[in-house]
Amino acid sequence: MARTAITLAALVLWLAGVTAGFKALWQVDNAPGSRALEPVDWPASSHVAREPGRPTLVLFAHPRCPCTRASLAELDSLLARAGGPLAVRVLFVRPRGAPEGFERTASLADARGLAGVEVAVDADGAEARRFGVATSGHVLLYDADGRLRFGGGITASRGHRGDSAGRAAVLAILRGAPFAEGLATAPVYGCPLFDEGDGDGDGPGGAPGEGEGEGEGEGDAPCHPD
Repeated sequence: MARTAITLAALVLWLAGVTAGFKALWQVDNAPGSRALEPVDWPASSHVAREPGRPTLVLFAHPRCPCTRASLAELDSLLARAGGPLAVRVLFVRPRGAPEGFERTASLADARGLAGVEVAVDADGAEARRFGVATSGHVLLYDADGRLRFGGGITASRGHRGDSAGRAAVLAILRGAPFAEGLATAPVYGCPLFDEGDGDGDGPGGAPGEGEGEGEGEGDAPCHPD
């Protein structure tokens, strides 16, 4: 009897540990990325082309973050519904210390397949820093006068495809909906663009990993940088 009680107690403790572990993983996978201070006016020092007279949307992405493909899929859906003139730029951050070609992934191919979207490489994340962006999937929407109207993500969670508050806010702005405080925001779900060493080391945004496979980043898969 005593042995049975001990076995049952051990089983309960094991199940509790497994449950706690899964809960911790779920919280990590569904936690938004860090946010920095986005400039309310288009940065004068930026080399990203802004087209006066129409809004400009910029999406920053880590090429080896599985969540990036979900953000690009939501961007594609947004563009299909937006209507009206809109300039779109997608910048893939090549972290400091990463070799040339680091950004050649399935995500880059996805972005280049989007109609009317200009795709470029942000070497060392210089533009991301100018725009105050720290997480892959961060979208900035500036109006025709270069004033920030939206800053945030367009997915509902990490790697999720489907309706989200961020995508809805961008569409509403493009369709002329007013916002009381002038700026709409939404959480950004994605991998860090820079590691704690400012992109110099082996962290999430630093030296390259194994690369993103053609089939990675689909559906609602957990989001971890390679």
